Amino acid sequence: MPPRASAAPSNTAETTPTQGDVHLRCIAERGRMGWQRASGYNDHALVEADVLRWKRVIGEGLSFRTDERQTTEVAIAAATLNRMLVLGRPEYVRAA
Repeated sequence: MPPRASAAPSNTAETTPTQGDVHLRCIAERGRMGWQRASGYNDHALVEADVLRWKRVIGEGLSFRTDERQTTEVAIAAATLNRMLVLGRPEYVRAA
């Protein structure tokens, strides 16, 4: 999670910085977008969005109990989501 806009460094930021202090220092040096790239926050947000999409479309859990059937269920669900993404993705054409 990104630190709040009103976040301030702790009292021990100079001697023993906490993880939040390190993030605040990085934001001060690189800006918020630079911090997102440096910390991997963007990748984390993309994975969170993928998990949310999976749960909304497919559901919270798997229906089958055996490993073989769960593997098949996940493969079908992934193929379905991929197909939905292909159908919903725009195709751009350059107009000169």
